[in-house]
Amino acid sequence: MLPPNPRGLARAFGRMRRGLVLGVPPALEHRPFFLLWLGLAVSVTGSQMQLWSIFWHINLLHPAPLALGGVGLARIVPLLLFSLAGGAVADAANRRRVLFVTQGALALLALVLAWLTASGQITIWHIYGLTALQAAVMAFDLPARQALVPNLVPAKDLANAFSMQSIAFQTGAILGPALAGFVIAGWGLPQVYAANGLSFSALIIALILMGPVASGGEGAPDRRASLPAVVEGLHFIRRQPVILSTMLLDFFATFFSSANTLMPIFAKQVLGVSVVQYGWLSAAQAIGAVAAGLVLSQVRLIRRQGPVLLLAVLVYGLATIAFGAARSFGLAMAALIVAGGADAVSTIIRNTIRQLVTPDSMRGRMTSINQIFFLGGPQLGELEAGLAAQLLGAPLAVISGGVGCLVAVGWVVRRWPMLRRYDGTEFLGRAPSPGTSGLTQPMAGSSTSALDALTPVKPTGGCPPPL
Repeated sequence: MLPPNPRGLARAFGRMRRGLVLGVPPALEHRPFFLLWLGLAVSVTGSQMQLWSIFWHINLLHPAPLALGGVGLARIVPLLLFSLAGGAVADAANRRRVLFVTQGALALLALVLAWLTASGQITIWHIYGLTALQAAVMAFDLPARQALVPNLVPAKDLANAFSMQSIAFQTGAILGPALAGFVIAGWGLPQVYAANGLSFSALIIALILMGPVASGGEGAPDRRASLPAVVEGLHFIRRQPVILSTMLLDFFATFFSSANTLMPIFAKQVLGVSVVQYGWLSAAQAIGAVAAGLVLSQVRLIRRQGPVLLLAVLVYGLATIAFGAARSFGLAMAALIVAGGADAVSTIIRNTIRQLVTPDSMRGRMTSINQIFFLGGPQLGELEAGLAAQLLGAPLAVISGGVGCLVAVGWVVRRWPMLRRYDGTEFLGRAPSPGTSGLTQPMAGSSTSALDALTPVKPTGGCPPPL
């Protein structure tokens, strides 16, 4: 064996030493995105507190697993009905103004849920109904919010922006369930719902401080939220194999591996833990996602995005199987942390691919169609998990879902083998057009190693911009 190259070792050590110092992520150097990021972190914390409290609340009102699966049904039906319209609105109107309306509506619905619970009038049907109304509002909120991000940062910082969004979301997903467990135990469910209602004010304030942002087809005489505009968006997705394949991969992976609604059953019946430990189990995936997001926040450019995406989804499926087989709190936490990290990597790459390939005038509609896949998969998956748990038991339902995720990855690779060659640099430096196929550009070679494919952020010692 040849002796190591001293100069090579020195360079590697220097890179490792510099990598231990975190630099300011490039996306946070842009003030409007920094404001959005802060507001999103607070708002998501409140939303996650409410989501996991609803699962606990329903399990108290009706212990059957199928009742928990009903949450997924209540969320998916409005999504299917209004998502395409939400995308058309995001491309026709000012996205910042759309977010003012949606965030205010979500705050009002959370406060209504708090009042019904505090007054003792709450029923499982009230929860289903308010959940459905929130899902209808989210069908307009998410396309506008996701499509707004490329208007706040340049294309070269877009992947970093989605890494930071993942950190904001997952930090809230860690704090939310953990805080929900403590608040439920110390004060009760109404206080959780009220806190969520107040949390939306953080994003509203961020939108005010951000100032005007030009976006979408605002002001264009031929851009209206109409049926032809929706059809145009559908035709665009059909002509984009990279976008279509990642959407289907997202849908099937989350459909088979979604088991969040079964968490109360795992906590009580399988693992035998308390409500506080239930809160930490609920936050475990977010812990892994934050860790992955922190790593990717220091990477300015991710290469070989197709292979990395496929590997991340494979790890997600394997971790789901491990969670279903776990019989101790520690093993269950570890499996969920790995699953969360893998899911964060795949989410960041998927979002980057889609936003770079899609022109700004089409981003709202693309996001709304994608919303059906990446939210529809988990919501239908929650219903499927409830049915499977009713018939097979919770552990076997989760294990079989993880196996289904692995099968879905194999099918996508077989159907769209070009995804394995997608590098992620094909659309940098130029604006994509609606008629451009996501796979007509030459793929980068596959000789670059995974480590060499990551361009790190240099530590600057600076701070994010002031409010």
